[in-house]
Amino acid sequence: MREPRLGDDIDDFCVRCKRVMNHSIVSVVNGEAAKVRCRTCHSDHDYRHEQPPPPKVDARKQALFNDVLKKVNPEEATAIDEAEIAEEPANDETEAAAAAAPAPTKPKARGKTKK
Repeated sequence: MREPRLGDDIDDFCVRCKRVMNHSIVSVVNGEAAKVRCRTCHSDHDYRHEQPPPPKVDARKQALFNDVLKKVNPEEATAIDEAEIAEEPANDETEAAAAAAPAPTKPKARGKTKK
């Protein structure tokens, strides 16, 4: 296969179109395409060898989040759950009182009158 030249057609993943599309070679470095231009949306970007970019998930943030989850003390979590259970009867009484009260009604919408 011959070396790519400026203006040649090549398939590549377009970052704007989000799919593999036809591109034109804009820049060649060391016998390989360096920059390409999408023939559909006309955006220029580095040649990606038809590979989509990696997802934007930050590995450091995920690692820190996992560390925090590991450090959570299960005894404290059960103590918090027991405190919430103790508060539930008071909530049940207020919910029962709210259920006994009649629901507010909306006024009916008036239609337009013809003249």
